[in-house]
Amino acid sequence: MKRRIEKTVVLGAGTMGSRIAAHFANAGLPCILLDIVPPNLSADAPSSERNKIVRAGLDAAKKSKPAAFFTPALADKIAIGNFEDDLGRCAEADWIIEVVAENLEIKRKLLTRVAQFRKPGAIVTTNTSGLPVHLIAEGMNEEFQQHWAGTHFFNPPRYLKLVEVIPGPKTLKEVAESLSEFCDRRLGKGVVVAKDTPNFIANRIGTFSMLNALRLMGTLGMTVEEVDACTGPAVGWPKSATFRTADIVGLDVLVHVVKNIYETAPNDESREMYKVPALVEEMAKRGWLGDKTGQGFYKKVKGEGQQEILTLDVNTMEYRSRQKAKFGSLEMGKAIEDTRERLRALVGPVLEGQKGDKAQQFLWRGLSETCLYAARRVPEISDNIVDVDRALRWGFGWELGPFEIMDAVGVKAFAGQVQREGRALSAVVEKVLASGRKGFYESEKGTTTVFDMGSGGTKKVEEPMGVIILKSLKDAGREVERNSGASLIDLGDGVACCEFHAKMNAIGADLIAMLHKGLKRLETDFDALVIANQAVNFSVGANLMLVLVGAQEQEWDELHAAVKQFQN
Repeated sequence: MKRRIEKTVVLGAGTMGSRIAAHFANAGLPCILLDIVPPNLSADAPSSERNKIVRAGLDAAKKSKPAAFFTPALADKIAIGNFEDDLGRCAEADWIIEVVAENLEIKRKLLTRVAQFRKPGAIVTTNTSGLPVHLIAEGMNEEFQQHWAGTHFFNPPRYLKLVEVIPGPKTLKEVAESLSEFCDRRLGKGVVVAKDTPNFIANRIGTFSMLNALRLMGTLGMTVEEVDACTGPAVGWPKSATFRTADIVGLDVLVHVVKNIYETAPNDESREMYKVPALVEEMAKRGWLGDKTGQGFYKKVKGEGQQEILTLDVNTMEYRSRQKAKFGSLEMGKAIEDTRERLRALVGPVLEGQKGDKAQQFLWRGLSETCLYAARRVPEISDNIVDVDRALRWGFGWELGPFEIMDAVGVKAFAGQVQREGRALSAVVEKVLASGRKGFYESEKGTTTVFDMGSGGTKKVEEPMGVIILKSLKDAGREVERNSGASLIDLGDGVACCEFHAKMNAIGADLIAMLHKGLKRLETDFDALVIANQAVNFSVGANLMLVLVGAQEQEWDELHAAVKQFQN
């Protein structure tokens, strides 16, 4: 039986707790936000003083950039209180989520108190980013543990899609399903089910990737800017790349995550990678923690009338003016819009036995080690290859997960180069090659299947209920009109979709023509028309290059006609 969730309590009003509460409010859910009473405060102090910490947390969420709330008025859905006076309000909640300090004893003591007030059947979860979920609730009564799980949100919760649901050993199946469905349908999240292993899925692999980038920077003698040039949009990763991401997250958080994995994953064959790098240790010692302290790998300083961003020289430990990374391979890659094609072009020379430039050497070593590490973690962290890929896409903003990267490069070519270099393949890579498949994923007539590690066979990739993948519909023959700028797709139920697919989805004559065709077909074939696409960006706007050429040629009548056609 699915559980109804109509009211929540969030325990802890720090950065994550207050912003999770904000996102509950965004979903229209009444929420109670609680935190500690300030130390050394008398019991008869007014509530304004006793709620000082929780109010500060909520105020910070109201002022946060990017905005935590859809609209400022939604903050009114959050009531505040403290653990001493208001813990009894946990009895009102259908879902209680703990988001206090990453300390096992603090969490356990608080939850013991919560258990006194929690109503039977209410779900309780922890937002821990790495502590063992089963240990936090160990010793609690059977009914509590049946309604207990981990729900790991990523910061900022409104914007990062991923929630990892981590069932405990006694969690009821319907509880995990209810959490997954609620996070998907009410909170707009992408949900993956993770096993209760150190730092779960996304942080385990993402942290490895970041540490590997640090190692390769030293091995190849690269700068901070050069590494970030290689680990950003060039490979389908966010613009913040490696070191800007580290500054945003905070080096203190990175150190905590790295130490946690080292201490709790004694059987990880790459455990030595999880020793805090000397560079990061020195930066933490100096208090260079990133954005929260004003300097990390990058530092903002006020120049003459404007801010300048300096970069850390890791050899001298001094900040200097930023230097643009110059790699011919990356410049070549900018001309390739499709990420899969671009990856093949970037690492292709290495796969063909060539040395490549420094960027190509870095990319091959970095991507191949990360992909092999992810492959070695199956089935330890998840039984499902799809969930591993989704976790990295939704939690770290990668366009392709590690198994999708191997598919893009070509699993056979990938494995061949790894073996030529004397490195071992993981069991899952060997099995997919032995199966005769070309890759982990294969698509035919709109249906995508994925290699199943458990059975050695394949299974259909299931999308969450209500999700439409336009590419799958086109592969299934549902594309009814097409030109170079757009397509008309039959979504079913009398609904058509006009999908943009010009470069950067710039609005030009072809796209406008398809919109007119779609409107025309509403008279005969369809009842409704949706304008949508599933590209990184919806549209960059008008194709200004065509406008510029038209202006240079003084084709004013044609420009006027194009504008009129679009507006009409």
